[in-house]
Amino acid sequence: MSERLEPGDVAPAFTLPDADGNEVSLSDHAGRKTIVYFYPAALTPGCTKQACDFTDNLALLTGAGYDVIGISPDKPEKLAKFREQEDLKVTLLADPDKKVLQAYGAFGEKKLYGKTVTGVIRSTVVVDEDGKVERALYNVKATGHVAKIIKDLGI
Repeated sequence: MSERLEPGDVAPAFTLPDADGNEVSLSDHAGRKTIVYFYPAALTPGCTKQACDFTDNLALLTGAGYDVIGISPDKPEKLAKFREQEDLKVTLLADPDKKVLQAYGAFGEKKLYGKTVTGVIRSTVVVDEDGKVERALYNVKATGHVAKIIKDLGI
C-alpha cells in the first residue's frame, strides 16, 4: 500500500505523457498552485462527471492561480478520446505503470461495492507554488468534489 501524502510534504516529481503524447512535468507548473487529481478510468460515469466539473470550473480555478491536472492509468489514446468526446479542457496525463499514482498514495486497497480491491483511490492533492503539498484528499466522491474544493480553497 502506498503512503498517503500530508500537508507540508514535498509533492513527488513526475513527468507523464498527456493525451497527445507530449511530456508534462509537475515542475512545468512551478510558481503556480496545481490541483492534481487521480481518477480510476476515462470514459466512465463518475470520472466523466468529475472531469466535466473541473472543465466547467477551469476558468475560475486558473483565474485564482490554480492549474488542474488529471491523472489515470489510461493510455494517451484513451485520454484523447475522453477529451474529445467530453470536450474537456483540463490537462489529462497517462500513468499506465501506476508509479505516480503510487507515489501520491492514490493506488492501493479500497472498498468497492463492499469488497476490498486494489485499484485507483480517487484522490486530489493541491500542490503549492513551491512544490509542497497544501492539501491531500483521499477517497473523494466524483460528484460535488470540485465544488467542495472551490469552497475549501476560498475561491
